[in-house]
Amino acid sequence: MRLSTLPASAGSLAMYLSEINQYPLLTQEEEQALARKYRSENDERSADRLVTANLRFVVKVSYEYRSYGIKMADLIQEGNIGLMKAVQKFDPDKGIRLISYAVWWIRAYIQNYILKSWSLVKLGTTQAQRKLFFSLARTKREIEKLQGTEDSQDARKIAKKLRVKPTEVLEMTQRMEGRDLSLDAPMGEDGGNSHVDFVPAAGAGQDSELADAEEREIITSRVEQALMRLDPRERFIIEKRVMSDKPMTLKELGEHFGFSRERARQLEIRAKDKLKHELVELMDDIEPEGVGPITSASVAGI
Repeated sequence: MRLSTLPASAGSLAMYLSEINQYPLLTQEEEQALARKYRSENDERSADRLVTANLRFVVKVSYEYRSYGIKMADLIQEGNIGLMKAVQKFDPDKGIRLISYAVWWIRAYIQNYILKSWSLVKLGTTQAQRKLFFSLARTKREIEKLQGTEDSQDARKIAKKLRVKPTEVLEMTQRMEGRDLSLDAPMGEDGGNSHVDFVPAAGAGQDSELADAEEREIITSRVEQALMRLDPRERFIIEKRVMSDKPMTLKELGEHFGFSRERARQLEIRAKDKLKHELVELMDDIEPEGVGPITSASVAGI
C-alpha cells in the first residue's frame, strides 16, 4: 500500500487535498469486492484502491485534532497509517462500510501520536486519562461558547460535565500546560544564547574544585613527610596495610618479617598511632581551614 506525498505546508496541503480528491469514492459493492480480493489473494492493488478512496476522510478526522499544536502533515500521516491498518483488518462480511470501521483506527493512531509528541513524560497512562486528555480542551471550548470564558476555567463544572473528579481536571490541565522545553532552543532577541547556557552545572564550582585540589596536594605532601619520620618497618606496614589498593593480610605481613600474626597486628596498631601523631603536628597549619583531626581512616583514603 502506497500513499501520496504528504503535505509539509499550507500550500502543499491544498495540493494534497486536490490530489486525493481525484480518487473516486467506492460504492459498498465495490468496496466489499476489493476487500474480499485483498483478503483472499493478498492483492495489493485492491488494498491501494481501498486506501486512496478514503484518504479524504483521514484529513477530515485529522482536522479535529489541529488545536493540539501538532503539524497537520504529521496528523494526516499518522491517520493514514491507521487507515492502512484498518484495511488490513477489515472484514467485508460484517456488513459495515470500511470508513465506519477505519475511523477508530485513524483516531487511535492520531491520538497515540499526539500523546507521544506532547511530552516526554506520559500524559495518559490509563484509558481514563487518555479520554480526559482529548475531552478536556473540547469541553472547555463548549462551556466557553455557552457560558463564557470564566466558566470554562471552572474545574468543578468541567468535572461535572466529564463525570470525573475536579482534582483530575486540575492535574490534567497542569500536565497539558507544562509542555516540554528544548534546552537548545534559542532565547533573547538575537538568539545568541540557548537555555542550556544558563543551566547550573551539577558538580562543584571552579573555586571549590581548585580549593579541593590544593588541599589534597597539601595533605599528600604532609602524609609523605609523616611517612619519612617512621622507621622502615613501620613505613612498610602503613604502605602495605593502609595505603595499598590490595593490602597484605596480617598473616602475609608476619611471614614477611618472620613473626606471628598477632605480633603483626600489634605493630600495625603502633605504626598507625605513630603516623597519626606525626600527621596531627604537620596538619596544624591547615586545620583552621576546615580539615578535621587526622585518623587512620583518613590516611587510608589518601
